[in-house]
Amino acid sequence: MEQDTIEATIGETDVILMVFVKGVHGVLHWGQILGAYPSLFMTAPRVAARTFQDLVVWRKAHELVLAVYSLTAGFPKEETYGLALQMRRAAVSVPANIAEGFRRRGKADKPRYMNMAEASLEESRYYLILAQDLGYGNTTSLTTSLEEVSRLLNAYASAILASES
Repeated sequence: MEQDTIEATIGETDVILMVFVKGVHGVLHWGQILGAYPSLFMTAPRVAARTFQDLVVWRKAHELVLAVYSLTAGFPKEETYGLALQMRRAAVSVPANIAEGFRRRGKADKPRYMNMAEASLEESRYYLILAQDLGYGNTTSLTTSLEEVSRLLNAYASAILASES
């Protein structure tokens, strides 16, 4: 059975997960699964990260922190040591834990730090909801950024766990 080749450009933030399943009717082949492509070509191979700053997930998390700082700068004065401080602290914790976990060598250390980053990200998610509900600003774009960081962090943590098994 001959199939056409489909080429796709894959951005640096995209993650591809391929699952091959053997069912009662045999092995599923490319093209039999809705949305599956016969082949994908990446334009350049990825280079291993030398520092945490090389990680796309860290860069996106850092951008989120900068956006949170911008948002909270416009909060009412009475929130300076309340919600604004909590939002900043939780947001900063995400790239900080990614950075700290990057150099950890113990088998359980890297996943532990990624898990702490994921927890801080969820805390940040709640603070964005609260800030929106209190009328302190439009958090739609920050929520979109948070979702992107969440997907990247989940993929990074999953890759770490998979490499250790």
